[in-house]
Amino acid sequence: MVALLAVLGGALWGVVAGALVPRAAYRLSVPPEESRRRACPEGHPLGGWLGLARCGADGEWYGPRTATLAAATAIVCAALAAATGARPELGAWLLLAPVGVLLAVVDFRVHRLPDVVTLPLAGAALALLGGAALLPEHAGEWTGALHGAFALAGAYFVLFLVNPGGMGFGDVKLALALGAVLGWYGWGVLLLGTFAGFVLASLYGIGLVAARRAGRRTAIPFGPFLIGGAFVGVLLGAYSA
Repeated sequence: MVALLAVLGGALWGVVAGALVPRAAYRLSVPPEESRRRACPEGHPLGGWLGLARCGADGEWYGPRTATLAAATAIVCAALAAATGARPELGAWLLLAPVGVLLAVVDFRVHRLPDVVTLPLAGAALALLGGAALLPEHAGEWTGALHGAFALAGAYFVLFLVNPGGMGFGDVKLALALGAVLGWYGWGVLLLGTFAGFVLASLYGIGLVAARRAGRRTAIPFGPFLIGGAFVGVLLGAYSA
């Protein structure tokens, strides 16, 4: 019964949190030389960051679909709740998951991982997991999260230096947060989640080439697949903990 309530609560939270993502996704989906959008497509000023992507002046919808993001976030949160159960780290996963969805959407749309999200996300991941580590019955280690954050970011930084065209510096900054959540469950989960991200990106690229929608040198957004790989790793780590 407790597990079922956790899953239902996670799904409900995901619906609510996912419905708050579209406006932020629209505001951040801009070219690298811009910081954010300040108006809707019709030129009316945007109010706030969180909420529906709907203009308050004329009622027109803009940006990514609210229903799609709410459903996706609900599925992610429900899966995390099912794998983690009622352990303390579930609170961290549920708070971090909508931000991961936001970053995935923005990177897919404009190939950009904004610092205004990635860097606070890393700090939030370590802070939330630090709080979870103080509570009884947690299944991970905060020192593992800390080491994982710096290890994965360091590894991605080396890859960035070797091949800047294959990995952006935004991916390096994102790795701080992903390394923290994966490292919480240990080095094995960190390696598994990282490998899963590369596999997902490779499959996506192969699919695009096979469908003749891209060439071998076409740049693809890497962030969504890194996030997807981390999601897989956390699910397996939580389930086996």
